[in-house]
Amino acid sequence: MERQRIAKLADFYESRLLDDSIPFWLSHAPDGECGGYFTCLDRQGAVYNTDKSVWFQGRGAWMFSKLYNEVEKRREWLDAAKTGIEFMLAHCFDADGRMFFTVTRDGRPLQKRRYMFSETFAVIALAEYSKAAGDAAALLRAKSVFAMVEDIYRNGKTTPKIDPNTRRTKSHSLPMILLSVIQVLREAGGAAEYDAFAAELVNELLGNFVKPEIRALLETVGEHGERLDSPQGRCVNPGHAIETSWFLMHEALYRHDKALLKSALDILRWSIELGWDKEFGGIFAFVDVEGRPPEQLEWDMKLWWPHTEALYAFLLAHRITGEAIYETWYETIHEYAFGRFADAQYGDWYGYLHRDGTVSNTLKGSMWKGMFHLPRALLLCRTLLNEMKDEKETLPVL
Repeated sequence: MERQRIAKLADFYESRLLDDSIPFWLSHAPDGECGGYFTCLDRQGAVYNTDKSVWFQGRGAWMFSKLYNEVEKRREWLDAAKTGIEFMLAHCFDADGRMFFTVTRDGRPLQKRRYMFSETFAVIALAEYSKAAGDAAALLRAKSVFAMVEDIYRNGKTTPKIDPNTRRTKSHSLPMILLSVIQVLREAGGAAEYDAFAAELVNELLGNFVKPEIRALLETVGEHGERLDSPQGRCVNPGHAIETSWFLMHEALYRHDKALLKSALDILRWSIELGWDKEFGGIFAFVDVEGRPPEQLEWDMKLWWPHTEALYAFLLAHRITGEAIYETWYETIHEYAFGRFADAQYGDWYGYLHRDGTVSNTLKGSMWKGMFHLPRALLLCRTLLNEMKDEKETLPVL
């Protein structure tokens, strides 16, 4: 990539992050009365549901802490992180140590799900906040919650969706998210205490979910990694697979592992080949790896978050390898994503497009969409582009 282009993109991502996405969320999300964050925001940022997503108490607190740690020590960001942390600790944990999925505005429990994603987002929030606030207790709490999560993962303490007496399955999402959480803990704690677990998760992903013979990372497999002849077993979630690819790239860089890097890049290429809509552009929400009808009715919609993951994954792949294929894909995704999802009038991104790229729903936030995927990608791309801009030569790094 030419230096002039790198510099222009670095400025562009910084502006989109600091002048567009973050101001939208900082203006509308923090609840000054009850603490924590609203996430159900309409196009203009008005709250249309005061119930709160516990996922986004953690994700929001992580994002504000990350900005404080890596961009600028702005008091408003630290204060915003603190309100999410305090609300989460006060209201979002049940008596058994597990977390709720949704709570009321003032923190009364509404829904508790069987899986443990609320807990994983609490871990990254507490870990990042510990650095921002110099709060050693927050890091200890992060490690304590993660120990519980690891125990649940290892010992199957969640209720399965499918009767295990009939069919035992496992999901790609668990080892994927746990690997990402370890990478945050590793940075926050400055220690390698989770390296063995990270290696185990990498082996689980590559050994059971990655299928080179069909050029895909499957979302669901059998107990021993076997393929399931069903829509569930044939499902590829391109966004998840692309997100996993950059988690694995980060792990390959950390371990100086060229074989792992190759696997990560394979996953990235396979996923965009399967997931890219050749007629209208954009990344499908779901695909059937054999080309059969997907069971998800929203399969052909274009969701915001796979495109944010792809922006960073392809830019990172190009930075690591110097190969033109990744630069070309990055430019294609950049043009599509900012041309379709960005709301020039009110800020941030729409979340949901029809297959043809027209807006399906004008909401900016919900129980599923909040201040995470877009600002995270903007921050990661900004950081990477600034590194590339400041180097004398843009050479492969591994």
